Amino acid sequence: MARELSIFVDESGDREGASRYYLLTLVFHNQSDSIRENIATYEHSLRIADLPNIPFHSEPLLNGHGPYESLELSARKKLLNSFGALVRYLPFSYRTFVYRRQECSDLAQLTARMKRDISSLLFDHLAFFQSFDDVKVYYDNGQDIVKQALDQSIGFVLSKHAVERRRTSMTDYRLEQVADYLCTIELAAVKYAAKEDGATYDKFFGGIGAFKRNWLKQVRRKRLA
Repeated sequence: MARELSIFVDESGDREGASRYYLLTLVFHNQSDSIRENIATYEHSLRIADLPNIPFHSEPLLNGHGPYESLELSARKKLLNSFGALVRYLPFSYRTFVYRRQECSDLAQLTARMKRDISSLLFDHLAFFQSFDDVKVYYDNGQDIVKQALDQSIGFVLSKHAVERRRTSMTDYRLEQVADYLCTIELAAVKYAAKEDGATYDKFFGGIGAFKRNWLKQVRRKRLA
């Protein structure tokens, strides 16, 4: 039976705007590892806590926008904790790349940096990536430079064509949401380190010690070193 690797992509920050940081997160999932029971457990925990089962999106959750607008802060904190528990037990690995605006003057430079970083990651873990027969990449809308960097890196290092896929199942949706969650945690780590954390982070994560202990440490266990 063919072994299939799925890569879920998420980004944080405006590539062409005034954001100080741009983050790219890649989540790697062996499709042989089912996560249906994990998802069922997560959704059951939402029901017994009387929390809405809505798609997880970090930014509106933290700021109380969109589908989270009518929810109290306490409910949003419970949703974040519940999703964090799901992430903790899911079988996946990931890597987040952080780019600072001052280091990338234009999109061409950013694309080149991403291609270099992704290629280096593939080379560093060549045996792992070569063990799969197929590589399927799940993109969100508008990630053109990410698609270009991934396609070129996978083709160059693995001599394989990365097949672009669209989300077709709840598993796909949840793993894409995991990439969103990881982007938020890694961005928070950058901002805590730079002493740029504010009231929102304090409400959800606490001080830097609590954040590292209760949030960052949990996800870094799954980081593809």
